[in-house]
Amino acid sequence: MRSNEETVQTKLQRIALKASNDKRCQFTSLFHLMNKELLLECFTQLKDKAASGIDNITKEAYAMSLEANLENLIERLHKMAYRPQPVLRVYIPKPGSKKRRPLGIPALEDKLVQAGLVKILQAIYEQDFIDDSYGFRPKRSCHDALRALSQAVEAHPVHYMVEADIKGFFDHVDQEQLMAFLQHRIADKRILRYIKRFLKAGIQEDGQHKASERGTPQGGVISPLLANIYLHYTLDLWFEKRMKRNSQGDTRLIRYADDYVACFQFVEDAKQFKEDMESRLNRFHLEVAPEKTRLFEFGGLAQSKAKSRGERTATFDFLGLTHYCSRSRDGKRFRMKRKTIRKRFTAKLKGYKAWLKANRTLPTAQILKTTAAKLRGHFAYYGVTDNSKSIRNFAYQVLLTLFKWLNRRGKRGCYTWEKFNKLLKLYPLPKPRIRVNLFIVLLR
Repeated sequence: MRSNEETVQTKLQRIALKASNDKRCQFTSLFHLMNKELLLECFTQLKDKAASGIDNITKEAYAMSLEANLENLIERLHKMAYRPQPVLRVYIPKPGSKKRRPLGIPALEDKLVQAGLVKILQAIYEQDFIDDSYGFRPKRSCHDALRALSQAVEAHPVHYMVEADIKGFFDHVDQEQLMAFLQHRIADKRILRYIKRFLKAGIQEDGQHKASERGTPQGGVISPLLANIYLHYTLDLWFEKRMKRNSQGDTRLIRYADDYVACFQFVEDAKQFKEDMESRLNRFHLEVAPEKTRLFEFGGLAQSKAKSRGERTATFDFLGLTHYCSRSRDGKRFRMKRKTIRKRFTAKLKGYKAWLKANRTLPTAQILKTTAAKLRGHFAYYGVTDNSKSIRNFAYQVLLTLFKWLNRRGKRGCYTWEKFNKLLKLYPLPKPRIRVNLFIVLLR
């Protein structure tokens, strides 16, 4: 690239600045950014050993003629001759369950084009999304959402909460409504046409093609962004502009993808939100699961009220953790604490047992190293403030399981804890400790 030419990244930054300064701006010229520079960057960011879709093309195979492949792809894109292929649907075991989880695998070039579209759309919509939207966004994580929730509940007069569950959200997004939402900001017809093509590409299962009349592309990198755009207009803006303005006290909605909780100072506001939320979502062909949607008392006042009635305060689940009312160590102030959801704990443990059973013939050193990696991953997510008991218990159960299966390799009873502890000195496992501090207040 010549030194006097702008990079794609510079152009995206200028688009982001324009989007931030002018909230009503419609972008008419974006598709020229789908060039070799952008797609090459997207290609390098693909996972090296990701499964292939119905095209049976891997990243390694595509890279063998990368220059020619990208030029051919760009030519088809700009001639509007590119057609997304159906997503390959496969089923994988669900840890801790006999059920299988559906997984969508797009074709390699579809992954590339979607990734390019995501970079362009993110430059615009990251300027629009509210601060309390955390799912699948750059430099935001589940832990950020949990910190925000802690700050909302402990630093503000929160006495009531509403938790909700949208039935099969990703499968029920209204595609025509989504396209209408996109047109608030995107006026480039080629961008819109390709998004619509991805929405309509459908799935292939057992050799048969199934059209998709609703929902977002399964397994595609563009799906989370489109879902965020849909919920931005159906839920986030409505909450900010209608619910907050009409509420009597403090209110806050914290969302990670389609998982969200709402906090309220007054019960009247909470009741109004729960009622209006259901009708609001219904307008956009979304439906909440009644058995998973509820209003309940929560917070310092709820704790004292429940104690006077001889009852326990309510708990709720959010992002893999059960949240409950408690007190600080000195007992002087209210604290919201959390622990691993029991079902998640059991499922994770069953998943490890299933893996160990299936791989028990591997060399001992490899089993120990993989176990260490699994524990590090578990502690990295669940090792949050107040959850030390749960992660210690998980580590202990993993040790018992590991000892049990190693003991089965030889004559029963010949493997002792003394021998096991010597092995752990050679291949130490990570210690369970808190790795994520949820007391840190987010600075945006």
